[in-house]
Amino acid sequence: MSLILDESFDYFYNQEGFGPQINSTPVPESIVEAYRGKLPDALLTYWKAMGWAGFGNGLLWLVDPREYANVLNAWIHGTDFYSKDRYHVFARGAFGNLYVWGERTGPSLHINAPNSMIFPSDKSAAMARGEADLLLQTWFVVCDKDAFDKDDGDDKPLFERAVTLLGRPGPEDMFGFVPALALGGPRRLDHVQKVNAVEHLMFLAQIHPPRVMLDIVKEAKSRGLM
Repeated sequence: MSLILDESFDYFYNQEGFGPQINSTPVPESIVEAYRGKLPDALLTYWKAMGWAGFGNGLLWLVDPREYANVLNAWIHGTDFYSKDRYHVFARGAFGNLYVWGERTGPSLHINAPNSMIFPSDKSAAMARGEADLLLQTWFVVCDKDAFDKDDGDDKPLFERAVTLLGRPGPEDMFGFVPALALGGPRRLDHVQKVNAVEHLMFLAQIHPPRVMLDIVKEAKSRGLM
């Protein structure tokens, strides 16, 4: 890309091969400013430079948090997270994983929607030190394509084969398992369909209560291991 936004994003975009962006939607300045102080300035800079867009041929998407507000509410309602912070979905994977920013807790929730799991990682201490941009940039640095892909029952990645079979997902699309994994569906390519992301994520939120997994960092600190 001609504009290197920062070293972290350059690594994500060029070295890890998530560039170029696809299906970019410009973000109105009014929306950028509406999220000022709620999301990291670094993320707002990415929005202004590239818009809401797909990366890695549609493997990962930077998204409009407003479009996923109801989805997020459906996933965290009834959990301790619901009243703990004000959260915003800032990125989504091709198979429906949601990456969530808390205004006080930072990049603190990863919702693995296909498997009905929520992985917490409270970053309140770093946020209190004013390290929101650093946390966001670190999130991009450690992005790995394998982490956003989904394996089939034989532990073989599905994304590229799904793209070949069904076409590249667009901004409103995701690859969903039909029937859903939570309903006993198999992890097989012939059970993957291209579906509307918001509709399918709402459906997944309703069919099985999410399991909240252990916050490994918090647990390690409580045991005096960090």
